[in-house]
Amino acid sequence: MTTIDAVLFDLDGTLCRQDQTGDSIYYGAFERAGVDAFGEPSDLWAALDGPPDPDDQLGYLASGFTVVAARYGRPSVDADALARGFLDVVDYSKVSLHRGATTALRRAREAGSVGLVTNGPESRQSVKLDSLDLFDAFDVVVYAGDLPRRKPHRDPFDAAIDRLGVAPESTLHVGNSLQYDVAGAQGAGLQAAWYAGEGGGGDGDAENETAQPDPGDYRPEYVFVSLTDLCTLLDGDR
Repeated sequence: MTTIDAVLFDLDGTLCRQDQTGDSIYYGAFERAGVDAFGEPSDLWAALDGPPDPDDQLGYLASGFTVVAARYGRPSVDADALARGFLDVVDYSKVSLHRGATTALRRAREAGSVGLVTNGPESRQSVKLDSLDLFDAFDVVVYAGDLPRRKPHRDPFDAAIDRLGVAPESTLHVGNSLQYDVAGAQGAGLQAAWYAGEGGGGDGDAENETAQPDPGDYRPEYVFVSLTDLCTLLDGDR
């Protein structure tokens, strides 16, 4: 096994979850906008194209609401108002750590340097880190949402390892997105661990040790069904 001198983590869906429900945010957007509700949250998630654009969250959400409105025969609805309502309802401080996150972070610290690479902007992600009391957990934080290019581009990963002073081949990135975390990290020469457990990219059963999440065409070096799998890896058992 290649030596691991540093561990990078993704934030949303990897270390933490949003505690607000999709229903409360979706229907809250209609209430804020003064629009009679139509559709369901799953309709909006399906209509959104790719990850959120930190530079145009309003436009990103409005495009999704426009698709949903057309589907339900409401083409004249004010999609921008619904998007603004959505953003007003979201409380970025309402987050909590996934099971095993504290243990994984502590073990990563014992092994070497620790970093965070998140696609969100500092204005949003710093609220989450403050709520989770995680600022001191990292030697470096890269807010890729404030960079010209975000994950899966290599720039955010390069920024992290350059600031840590570590080699890419001895750095492990842990994330829940196959496209943005696994492929992105590997494209920058890092090792990648796909977190497929609770809130991650798999079936969400972090307690089921017999689960075999399928990464499809992606080839992560490691697959974690629990964040504590990192401890096992760093202890040299894998």
